[in-house]
Amino acid sequence: MEILKLDVAKFPEIEDTIELTNPKRNDEVEDCDDQQKQQLATQEDEEEDELRKLLLSDIGELPISPPSATQVNFVSYFITDFTKSGHDQYIYRHANGLCVIGLAPTHIAFKDEGGITSVDFNVGKSDRSVLKVSGKRKKNALRSESNTALCKVSTAKDTYIVRLSLGGQREID
Repeated sequence: MEILKLDVAKFPEIEDTIELTNPKRNDEVEDCDDQQKQQLATQEDEEEDELRKLLLSDIGELPISPPSATQVNFVSYFITDFTKSGHDQYIYRHANGLCVIGLAPTHIAFKDEGGITSVDFNVGKSDRSVLKVSGKRKKNALRSESNTALCKVSTAKDTYIVRLSLGGQREID
């Protein structure tokens, strides 16, 4: 028990001092502080454990090799037998609208002996290999419809024309 003495000089009619009692006040404050410190410490520990789980995953759960950039950034589509049988293509589509078109591993050109020997972008009226596309509005890009010839792929035995497999009007860069 603590006794506080207050000087009451301003009020002469009251006695010189008044004794007030305040039982265990400091002990209660210390107990509350200790409880709050413990709660904060447990919260910090839980948050640290959660962060550690996110940043340092179990080694057994990690893949043998990290995913490639195309797996992370693009959505993959495969088009089988686009124009003729064996003319399979893949399309990688990025969130910004960019599409990468290529020959699927099952394309007939890969099955020929010797594989692909050359790719010629001089198809139709203009040579697509010399196009210089620039600017936000893709100045000088060719406008094309679906089924437009993109390039010629040559093997030792034959030549195949690769066509645009996407529907709608596209700009070719």
